[in-house]
Amino acid sequence: MVSTSSPLIHSQSSNSFHYIRRSIGSGGKGGKSFLFSCSSSFYDLHNRHGFLNFSGLSAFYKNSDHSIQAMSSSNQENIATSRGVRKFGGEPEHLLVLVHGILASPSDWIYVEAELKRRLGRNFLIYASSCNSYTKTFSGVDGAGRRLADEVKQVVQKTEGLKRISFLAHSLGGLFARYAISVLYSLNTSANGQPAENPVSRDKSIERSASSSIQGTIAGLEPINFITLATPHLGVRGKKQLPLLLGVPILEKLVPSIAPILVGRTGRQLFLTDGQPSKRPLLLRMASDCEDGKFISALGAFRCRIVYANVSYDHMVGWRTSSIRRETELVQVKYCE
Repeated sequence: MVSTSSPLIHSQSSNSFHYIRRSIGSGGKGGKSFLFSCSSSFYDLHNRHGFLNFSGLSAFYKNSDHSIQAMSSSNQENIATSRGVRKFGGEPEHLLVLVHGILASPSDWIYVEAELKRRLGRNFLIYASSCNSYTKTFSGVDGAGRRLADEVKQVVQKTEGLKRISFLAHSLGGLFARYAISVLYSLNTSANGQPAENPVSRDKSIERSASSSIQGTIAGLEPINFITLATPHLGVRGKKQLPLLLGVPILEKLVPSIAPILVGRTGRQLFLTDGQPSKRPLLLRMASDCEDGKFISALGAFRCRIVYANVSYDHMVGWRTSSIRRETELVQVKYCE
């Protein structure tokens, strides 16, 4: 998991989002462009402390029908793992899917899972995805995303009473989750073909913003929060986007050709070398709605979208790619001596 001691930059988008072009080339020459939804609007998430602030979980409280309360060990809880769904007490209504990163497994979420169980209570069903463990993360963002989508469908089918869904994804898992929601997304339409009101949203406590013009469901549920932690949204091609290479030009030129040998199709996709003359690289296609999926519409369906990026001490994912910014837009950080 991302270390809480690392400096973080927090960005959050609202329902009314716009597209910003992101340069992912080296030095701006011969670079490609990337479109993504982003907004400068922020919620006040800093009135909580510790883990809630770090992971963006304050948003869960703002977007659920709960008020924040301390959860004692006697509270009834719900938790789902690869071994099945265990229920304690009341039926959960909100599915929270945890998605791990490269070469990882559900066990990476043990601490987070315990903290979520303690704080969120019985209204949440917490599910740590297990379909892309370890080397399965090498099969490509699209392959892993489809497996994740199938896994979420199975959980929803086996669990009665679910109304809402949220995702909390770490590193490469954020790309898997973005692909999965495009598979799970469906636009609500009425008999006359016009967007229909989500029945769940009639509840005043979870009513969407009046400014929202985007509607849809994810796996048949109302999408609430989509949160990524240190995810390489723009891939890892470009200057210092893979900090492990220290920005050395010769290494940054060599690694894209070696990456597929080490991490398979995922490596080609992260370095944007999977394109063809008639088809752009996958991550560029995922920056818009296209024949591969409704990637932006699926993201837009969530009431709250948050990205967290490590300013430093992250050797695998650069600050620019995880915060979806141009090089010139990065905040200049001054450290105390």
